[in-house]
Amino acid sequence: MSLLTISNANHVTTLTLNRPDAMNALGADGDGNEFVAACDAINADPDVRCAILTGAGKAFSAGGDVKAMRERSGNFGGNPVEIANGYRTNIHLILRALYGLKVPLIAAVNGAAIGLGCDLACLADMRIASDRAKFGVTFLKLGIIPGDGGTWILPRVIGEARAAELFYTGDVIDAAKACEWGLVSRVVDSGSLMDETEALAAKIAAMPPHALRQTKNLLRQGRSITYDTALELAANTQALMHHTEDHMEGIDALLEKRLPDFKGS
Repeated sequence: MSLLTISNANHVTTLTLNRPDAMNALGADGDGNEFVAACDAINADPDVRCAILTGAGKAFSAGGDVKAMRERSGNFGGNPVEIANGYRTNIHLILRALYGLKVPLIAAVNGAAIGLGCDLACLADMRIASDRAKFGVTFLKLGIIPGDGGTWILPRVIGEARAAELFYTGDVIDAAKACEWGLVSRVVDSGSLMDETEALAAKIAAMPPHALRQTKNLLRQGRSITYDTALELAANTQALMHHTEDHMEGIDALLEKRLPDFKGS
């Protein structure tokens, strides 16, 4: 069964995990390739300026398919070498695809984001939670370790001590606690989640697209480079931005006291 439904409107692509009967569980054959295709299409389309990831039904994503784990089927079947390769060639493709998005990504967390589902949400640049959302990295409760890069992702979002608490206890926290800990930017009524998310996406999509993508790139690069290198990257990138028509449009709009109309040129 196909995992994603995709819609495009007003420079924003929305990816919806669409297995509501299974709480949007992940790990079926082809899930990774489906994400790769969707994210590659976004990166290749200059008209897309922002993306949204959300879930259909009551859950954002309950993570890996526990029934498949019990049956030792699909991604979780075979000997240890085969299981490891299954992670590399399927589940990890999902994570790499999302991490490689060149446009800002907002996770609209409509319900439970557990295990791999929490990791997906944390790969977004921003997270808005429904008041029904909850978050957990409950791998140890299943007798396994965080197999989706979560030990790299989560500490960068909420800090190492709080990430360790969630990993070591398997606790699930509600949306209010997630906001207190900085896991999400805001908590909204479940009925207005997509309206709030789409409003934020529209604000982002109104920015100059080349500068927007480059700003995300600089944020990502800043995680692993020195300050001197960051300054050098900024200087070279900024020089290119000064030669765009969008830069002139931004200046003209400011001086003329009007809203800019950025064309990506």
